Amino acid sequence: MEARKAVCTRKTGETDITIEIDLDGSGKTEINTGIGFFDHMLNSFARHGFFDLKVDVKGDLYVDTHHTIEDTGIVLGKAIKQALGDKAGIKRYASFIMPMDESLILSAVDLSGRPYLVYDLNLSTPKVGEFDTQMVSFSTFVERRN
Repeated sequence: MEARKAVCTRKTGETDITIEIDLDGSGKTEINTGIGFFDHMLNSFARHGFFDLKVDVKGDLYVDTHHTIEDTGIVLGKAIKQALGDKAGIKRYASFIMPMDESLILSAVDLSGRPYLVYDLNLSTPKVGEFDTQMVSFSTFVERRN
């Protein structure tokens, strides 16, 4: 099997991003977005997914976190798609349920390539550290269930 690795970059007027991913890694991370909680979530994503992830982001955080978060998601999605290649040997669908402290995480993933997100969150604070919780709902393909 070919190595399922990718390196993707994106440079705009607002951000300069490089992401390296190894889907067959061990959960090692080097993540720097400038947004502590976002770094924590990306670290958890890679560590629990057992893939290696390097994320280096320089964004216009002096304006707000929007471009940094949005562009990082775009580059991460491209890196995962590139690393998956022809998707040989993997299943298209997956689901996972995890109880975590005072929350229950339910996730269903379809690697068909059609972007869509449904979330059911009650975000009661405007920020988690420097992470603006309103950024969660800024996806183009979001259906809110609140």
